[in-house]
Amino acid sequence: MGSYTLRYVLILLTGFGVSLAATRLGQALGLRWRITAVPGGRRQHLGVVSRLGGIGIALGFWVALALAQSFHIPTADPNETRRLWGLIAGSVWMFGVGLLDDRFELPPWVEYLTYLVAALVAIATLIILEQFNNPLTGALINAPWFIYIPLTIFWITGMIVTVNWLDGLDGLAAGVAAIMAAVLALHMIRMEQYSVAPEALALLGAALGFLVFNIHPARVHMGSNGSFVLGYLLAALGLIAGARVAMVLMVMGIPILDVAWTIMDRLRHGVNPGHGDRRHLHYRLQDAGLSIRTIVGLYWGVCAFFGVLALVLSTAWYKLLALIVLGLFTLGVLFYLSREH
Repeated sequence: MGSYTLRYVLILLTGFGVSLAATRLGQALGLRWRITAVPGGRRQHLGVVSRLGGIGIALGFWVALALAQSFHIPTADPNETRRLWGLIAGSVWMFGVGLLDDRFELPPWVEYLTYLVAALVAIATLIILEQFNNPLTGALINAPWFIYIPLTIFWITGMIVTVNWLDGLDGLAAGVAAIMAAVLALHMIRMEQYSVAPEALALLGAALGFLVFNIHPARVHMGSNGSFVLGYLLAALGLIAGARVAMVLMVMGIPILDVAWTIMDRLRHGVNPGHGDRRHLHYRLQDAGLSIRTIVGLYWGVCAFFGVLALVLSTAWYKLLALIVLGLFTLGVLFYLSREH
């Protein structure tokens, strides 16, 4: 680890610096091309805001990743280059589709079809949910192809949807994504995955650079071009880190449960599950009187706390218990707010 520290710092700073500059560019381009978000409906931000901040996230990640490859950190995994191309191809695809969605507002079925394509790109490059630990015995389970293919599609599609729906308040999605990337980077370094840790560090730097402009009151939004990229990369990096599904679930537990609850709530009221509204937990908390900064701070705090637990808990049983506690707490809050509002 010691010999790589300087390189890791340079990768992180490069992602941050490029994202910072490119986010500022995205802010200007969004206003010029009128790809903007205006106050009203479920969003209650101030003024007209560019939706092209995802340019910063994408470019920051890609440039930092290119720098990482120039360091030629040795690897023992013969499939690592193939997975790297899966990260690049999938993120480029999601960025392009996100731009189209921000410009033309694609119908939901087109969005979900593009999520499927991204998942198939991941599968083709061996970014798959093939192995996972049995939480009861700790034994490693190897899933056959007819199990891991639908699981991987569900995982990647679900994570893209989760991050996209989480992007409702200034700084929320980017901050949670940065925490997730930091946890994955620390885990990779701890597990001596020195050659793939830069991938998580590149995303961490890119998310932090964008966050400078996205903290409330936001000067730029990430748009679909940013949320699609973040969702895909977090899902893929979770698998590259050794199918650390439990780790990702612990950090992203609240947003994931919120997605499931919101879908069921919309179906119960006869509303299209893909229809945007203020049923999400962060909007319910805002309607209950909490400020944006308070809500975002609570999300960051809980996600960071469970991220630390995911790193320090030694057994699958403890992680399962932490997931149960997190799930019961989140569902309790959602149930209470649904009754009150």
